[in-house]
Amino acid sequence: MKRIYAVLTVLLAVSLICGSCSQKKDEIRNEEKELTVAISADTGSMDPAGSIALTYLAYSVTALDELLTYDSDGRIEYRAAKSYEVNEDSTIWTFHLREEAVWSDGSPVTSSDFVNTMQRALDPVSQSGYAVYLFPIRNAEAIYNGEKGIEELGVETPDEYTLIFYLESPCVYFLDLLRLPVYTPSCQKYATETGNGWDKDPSTSVSNGPFYLKEYVPEQYFVLEKNERYWNADQIQLNRITYRFFADQQSMANAYEAGEVDVATSLPSYVMELYQGKADLVVTNQIATRYIYPNLDVEPLQDVRVRKALSLAIEREELCKIVGDDTEPTVNLVAKRMKDKATGNYFVEEADPPFEENIEEARELLAEAGYPNGEGFPTLTYNYPTLELDSDTAQVLKEQLKRNLNINVELKAQELQVNYSDRHAGNFELCRMNWTADFTDPYTYLSLLLTNSTYNCSGVKDAEYDALVKASDSETDPEKRSQLLHQAEQLAVGKQFYVIPLFSMKSCNLIRPEIIGITQIAATGALEYRYADRR
Repeated sequence: MKRIYAVLTVLLAVSLICGSCSQKKDEIRNEEKELTVAISADTGSMDPAGSIALTYLAYSVTALDELLTYDSDGRIEYRAAKSYEVNEDSTIWTFHLREEAVWSDGSPVTSSDFVNTMQRALDPVSQSGYAVYLFPIRNAEAIYNGEKGIEELGVETPDEYTLIFYLESPCVYFLDLLRLPVYTPSCQKYATETGNGWDKDPSTSVSNGPFYLKEYVPEQYFVLEKNERYWNADQIQLNRITYRFFADQQSMANAYEAGEVDVATSLPSYVMELYQGKADLVVTNQIATRYIYPNLDVEPLQDVRVRKALSLAIEREELCKIVGDDTEPTVNLVAKRMKDKATGNYFVEEADPPFEENIEEARELLAEAGYPNGEGFPTLTYNYPTLELDSDTAQVLKEQLKRNLNINVELKAQELQVNYSDRHAGNFELCRMNWTADFTDPYTYLSLLLTNSTYNCSGVKDAEYDALVKASDSETDPEKRSQLLHQAEQLAVGKQFYVIPLFSMKSCNLIRPEIIGITQIAATGALEYRYADRR
């Protein structure tokens, strides 16, 4: 099933014929300092308090400034904030905002704009999956659950440029959380409610970052123009970035070959072979894991023996050889390329694997659960998005589970947005899941399975697991904290099998050689274009 690249090879030949046309497009974009980026299908909101998916993640990287972030060397890069201080027990965090920072319409960026996002995200109507990451703030979880009023949120704004957080207890990764959508400001003048369309309307979707929304055409493209009012505008070289939506990876590769885009990311692995040795090819590690959610409210997936059998019966080396060279087998939930900040080593390599594949044991477990040789086992449906990698993966999983356990899996391909919606609604039996790290801490993965997590789509309720993760929140000794996090992952992935890990990934990207200054976000591995330029 290794993907064939004949179509793309033909396009390479065609592109030689159309070379002059492509060259003219490049010349125009060079003169006007423009960049066109190919991205996946239009999904989710552009509102930091809304339902976040791929569209927001592309938009926010270049349009919004968080309080602060970390560079590739682990150093703080101040953005909307200019400084901060924290009290002795790390429960009160005070941030001082840049007084020179303004929104793209000229109005000042104030502390109340940050509170505006948080308050709206804590209303479950907003459908913010990231609301759970506000829970370290005093009373935030109780407010989300309707137990307290929003006025009791532990955030103060003593003046327009001071923002104070009061935490329930010490949170050692609190600074890491600040790059998340729910901690990003939204202009209170326009962002009065979630879901009313202000976020995709250029007249109201103002920006505090290097670029602002100039045009948005649903399911086609959106255009960002340079924000001349940006406090650091002198460091921004591009005048315009256009993000074009594509339904599949092949179309993205085709658009690059036709000269229609300057950057195409996460392309099929066979592109690496076609562009080997060429300056266009940039291969990066993604801090991401592809895995399966079994729905714990569905029979027979309530039985841990069944979940374990499924996980042990999958042959990941074979899977990765078939679906592409951009994948690497994993038996962990935490991404293979996430580093332990205390040691500099990959986190997953500092502990034993949660489990090992074993087909014979998988068959024995299935028999113990009442399904010897798969007899009487119900057909399970596997939901997955219609991306090429996921379609290929689904076919291999179906074949392996039939061969190794004699069970049938029905494949259900879905549009990406439908797949998101069904997963969050719990409307699935087995569901493909991909998680790219939001920040450089294993908590970004392990928090997904907490009982109170807004991303806990499969119904996990495990007090022992919750306690281990909660204990890690305030553990200041790095070695002890890592031990707690490893114990939590071992419990969830190697004992209870709440998720079925499949593989980690590399990102195969094509970038015009004349484009410079593109960097990689340390937390996620994604590309960042705010400081890009054209030679």
